[in-house]
Amino acid sequence: MGEPTRPVRLVATDLDGTLLRDDGTVSPRTDAALRRVGDRGVVVVLVTGRPPRIVRDRLGAWLASAGRHIHEVVICANGALVWDPVRDEVIRDRPLAAEIANRIVDEVRASLPGLQHSVEAGADWFHKPAGPDPVTRPVSKLLLHDPGGRLDDVLAHALAAAGGEAEATVSGASWVEVTAAGATKAAALAEVADDLRIDPAEAVAFGDMPNDLPMLAWAGHSVAVANAHASVLAAADEVTASNQDDGVALVLERLAGEGLAGEGR
Repeated sequence: MGEPTRPVRLVATDLDGTLLRDDGTVSPRTDAALRRVGDRGVVVVLVTGRPPRIVRDRLGAWLASAGRHIHEVVICANGALVWDPVRDEVIRDRPLAAEIANRIVDEVRASLPGLQHSVEAGADWFHKPAGPDPVTRPVSKLLLHDPGGRLDDVLAHALAAAGGEAEATVSGASWVEVTAAGATKAAALAEVADDLRIDPAEAVAFGDMPNDLPMLAWAGHSVAVANAHASVLAAADEVTASNQDDGVALVLERLAGEGLAGEGR
């Protein structure tokens, strides 16, 4: 098991499958661990593939109760959006142009005729086009789904179609998620850390799916939960318990107990 080589000043964590239990809640133990490191001055940043509307609906009450223990912005849509939940306002937006989204859909659908797609934009807007209806506005995230379950094929075709104009990744079992070029969890987190004058070497990041890989590579110390995708388990510096068994809390408790978190500033 590796350990951070610098005092920890920032904790970045994915939500679904990582920080949250399978029922979408923050366990009491995890809540206590986050508050403990927050009390020591560690910045806790939530980083998710979810759009703000889902985070608001599912975690709004918890975010309000956590208050200062959680950083004032949440990174959403795989880094395409940075959202302030208190003001319910998107403060940074890196949209995917409609023409790029349509080109990717058309090229992937040419190889996978049954392809379905939907789009997210900003804090509230969601649209699932009927059949081949085009995308009509810049979007935060384009989602591609194959009813036949050929996720790997969809991802391969999406990556080929994206070229250098978009990012394509997966965060679950059935959708490929496409964002604008440079819109990743790592890029958005780097901007937040830069605003706070925190070096990547002072960060610990937690994740479970391929969309977390850029963030895990950015952080000085990366942690996969036991239920993570094989690629994440292979890339992480450390593997903790599953999301159901409070894996994030276990690491935070250890770091706080060893005096690493929040010290040396």
